[in-house]
Amino acid sequence: MRNYAFLLAALLALPVYAAQPRLEPLPDIPPPPGMVDPSLEPRITIIQRGGDRVEEFRIKGRLYMIRVTPPHGHAYYLVDQRGDGAMRRYDDLSPNFQVPMWVISEF
Repeated sequence: MRNYAFLLAALLALPVYAAQPRLEPLPDIPPPPGMVDPSLEPRITIIQRGGDRVEEFRIKGRLYMIRVTPPHGHAYYLVDQRGDGAMRRYDDLSPNFQVPMWVISEF
C-alpha cells in the first residue's frame, strides 16, 4: 500500500515540476550616460630602475602611490596621503592605510 501511495504522489507531482517556468538571466544594465568617467580610472606605469621594479599609480595625472619591488626582499609603498607631493613609506598596506581622496564637487 505504501508503494502505491508513493507512486501516486510522485505521478501527481510530475506535472507541477514540469510546469515550472524556465528562468533566464537578465542582461546587464548599462550605466546612465555621463556617470562613467574614464579619467577616474587609475593609470599604472611600470618602470625598471636597476634591479627594482617601480609601479607608479596616477589618477587624473596626479601621482598618489608608488610601489617599489626590489629584486630581493618585499615590496614597499610610497603614498601621498595629503596630496602635497610628500610620499610616506609603508612596508605593507596595513589597516591604517588611507585610500586616496579627492574632491568630488565644490560649491
